Amino acid sequence: MKKRFAARWIFTILLFGILTNLSAQERFVRPFDEGEKDKSFGTFRAQLILTVKRRDKKSLLNIIDPNIKASFGGDKGIKDFQKIWKIDGSKSKLWDELQKVLNNGGAFIDNNTFAAPYSFTNFPDDLDAFEYQLIFGNNVNLRAAPDLKSKVISQLSYNIVKVDFENSVSIGKTESNYEWLKITTLGGKKGFVNAGFVRSPIDYRAIFEKQKGKWRMTAFVSGD
Repeated sequence: MKKRFAARWIFTILLFGILTNLSAQERFVRPFDEGEKDKSFGTFRAQLILTVKRRDKKSLLNIIDPNIKASFGGDKGIKDFQKIWKIDGSKSKLWDELQKVLNNGGAFIDNNTFAAPYSFTNFPDDLDAFEYQLIFGNNVNLRAAPDLKSKVISQLSYNIVKVDFENSVSIGKTESNYEWLKITTLGGKKGFVNAGFVRSPIDYRAIFEKQKGKWRMTAFVSGD
């Protein structure tokens, strides 16, 4: 009887250790790009990247679908798109956001639909996109404190993380605009990362569809 109890106890300890180890494993969303699988899309995207770099409003509007989805709040069409992004202004944030999306891969949803960036298309289905984010870069410094002079604890590359917004550091009085984010990786690493290297899987993404032989941007949205 004592031997059976001891065996069960040892088995329980081993099982707990295995489960604990599995739960503490790092997970990643690594860069991925299917864009070159379709030559027509590859050519289209290369031209669009140049258009965005030049901030060429006219060329951009020519590839936008007339019914483009501009938000999840009902904003639809080119007029709403222009209004949201203040595209006529010199300080429009559209160009930087769109460039980041275009330069970071993506995947085909079907033969005629491409979604970008990879952080949206390849985020694991079993994780809540509202609860988890990812390190959007390679060898990103994880620091002990929110300061460039602080000790580097580790370097992270594409890790999935949880963000502690309450203990993060915002810029000025704007709580939603962070400079440093306090994060914890799934493997248990904790510290501060520059906010520019952390991205939500439901941050801005673009959807492109091939319509009558021509590629158009049919959505540029964030959230869900």
